[in-house]
Amino acid sequence: MISIPARFLTAGSAVALSLLLPVPRAGAEDSQLFELLPKRIENAEGRKIDASSLNGKWVGIYFSASWCPGCRAVTPRLLDFRKRHVGEGFEVLFVSADRSNREKRHYMRENEMPWPSLPGTGGRHANRLKRTFDVDSYPTLVILSPDGSLVSPNAVADLLHAPETAFETWKKATQS
Repeated sequence: MISIPARFLTAGSAVALSLLLPVPRAGAEDSQLFELLPKRIENAEGRKIDASSLNGKWVGIYFSASWCPGCRAVTPRLLDFRKRHVGEGFEVLFVSADRSNREKRHYMRENEMPWPSLPGTGGRHANRLKRTFDVDSYPTLVILSPDGSLVSPNAVADLLHAPETAFETWKKATQS
């Protein structure tokens, strides 16, 4: 099992996950990063797609649930943010903490979430991601750069306080 020390996850600066998780390469299905994910994730319509579709992108891993009032407040902001930055290679991966797949699908449809998600709710892949990124509350948004670096362990604050500059801030953090 991959374990990332909590001291790395609380630092405000970019932390190179590539030291612990090799950078995913096109077709590198054996990458440790992809060991955290199932080989197939679901697109917004619930159809299976390859997790490798996230290779080389800025990925916001969004831990959320329909029953969470804070999540319901953050989701529209994340939708707007993604819409502005999807052309720059930003994508969201939804990790649902809903009680059932039916609740998750309803939440996604209700909010018109266009991004992929982990299949189902909970499960070993979701639990592994939660442990890896030390997720203990909802909503949580973890930002990974295209090279596999952890840029922000809780980017919800970035979305709420500086949505206009968050993406540029994340880019600068990976250049230092």
